[in-house]
Amino acid sequence: MMIVKIDPSGLKETAWHEYAVRFIFGGLITAIAGMLAKEWGPTIAGLFLAFPAIFPASATLLEKHQRQRKSRKGLHGEQRGLDAAAADAAGAAMGSIGLIAFAVTCWLLIPRYPAGFVLVGAALIWLFTAVSLWILRKRRWRP
Repeated sequence: MMIVKIDPSGLKETAWHEYAVRFIFGGLITAIAGMLAKEWGPTIAGLFLAFPAIFPASATLLEKHQRQRKSRKGLHGEQRGLDAAAADAAGAAMGSIGLIAFAVTCWLLIPRYPAGFVLVGAALIWLFTAVSLWILRKRRWRP
């Protein structure tokens, strides 16, 4: 079982060039979305901005860091690294589905209701959706 927690020590493990890779990935996704907006409009481009722009870089870096941690202890960390990257991917997918719920809520309700109320409600819907998916996934794969 994997326990979800915040571990700020990971910030020290990340080298400056790894942050640069994440920044570049984010910039590229944003630039591509801008080009798509010019060609097909903001609705289509917005779908690409919803893509976790730094996910490809962070997943590979997460795998690398997990592997290095295990190798420092004299163990093979390949499987642990892959498992950590897979868990990160699953979390990104659940969060993205939550973002779709957020976007649909805003799209349907902002024309009719005050934007501030809709944004708060949409944020709660995102939270509910993502957490519900996480709970369902956890219950489904319980040993």
